[in-house]
Amino acid sequence: MPSDGKMDEGVRMDEESVADADDVALAEAPPVAERPGALSIAGIVAVDWIHSVAWHTRAFFSGRIPREYGRGDTARPVVVLIPGVYETWAFLKPVADHLNAAGYRIRIARGLGYNRKPIRDTAARFARALGRLPKPNAGCVIVAHSKGGLVGKELLLTDREGLGLLGVVAICSPFSGSVLAKYVVDPSLRAFLPTDETIVALGAPHDVNADIVSIYSTFDPHVPSSSVLPGATNVLLPVPGHFVILSARELREAVELAVDGFAEPRDAHHDRNGSTTR
Repeated sequence: MPSDGKMDEGVRMDEESVADADDVALAEAPPVAERPGALSIAGIVAVDWIHSVAWHTRAFFSGRIPREYGRGDTARPVVVLIPGVYETWAFLKPVADHLNAAGYRIRIARGLGYNRKPIRDTAARFARALGRLPKPNAGCVIVAHSKGGLVGKELLLTDREGLGLLGVVAICSPFSGSVLAKYVVDPSLRAFLPTDETIVALGAPHDVNADIVSIYSTFDPHVPSSSVLPGATNVLLPVPGHFVILSARELREAVELAVDGFAEPRDAHHDRNGSTTR
């Protein structure tokens, strides 16, 4: 992990990944939870902040990428991790470990620093990094947190065929932006204003939305308007928070189910699209 927080000029992809997990069924239900009361929100914010600090601490001491991530079933898609802003791949490690144990190889980008560059710049860097590696015969599925989901959709729009992308599993991604962005001066965070040109474009309906699974919590203090994306498979989990969810068993199971869906024949995956809850 970079010590100075700066973005490296070069982005490189590392491969790493594998075993069977139980199937998890998704049931039909409203995709948005009722907004909690003020006291509940205060508690969610406090707990989520503690988890945020814990995740940043773990990321700082995350060390090397596990060798196992490069091993897995070659008949399955490769999973590409994209973290959020001010995050590293280590924020997604519990999900990556789970997918790796389920038979998926994992690719991680080195050189992103804390992922502070604009969304489209980051997508272009990812495309160049992935393009330098052989395209997997079974394709790739992006698993992303927060801003990473927006980067993933941009890649679907611009480099899908060239990179062999099957779809994106986005976790707590601000497809409609965040109203909280107006209270910060950091350009990396103000980029999530709901009126930002890139946010408006990526939040709009598009054919590629059918190949996005948007997973989100009952209340996200960083994305209070929720992560519902029109035309996508929207999955509400019974877990609050923006960072708490990253440790949740429900998230690991939902992500595995989503990735398994992209590994199925295309028609079978499209038959499963819709709003669901866990």
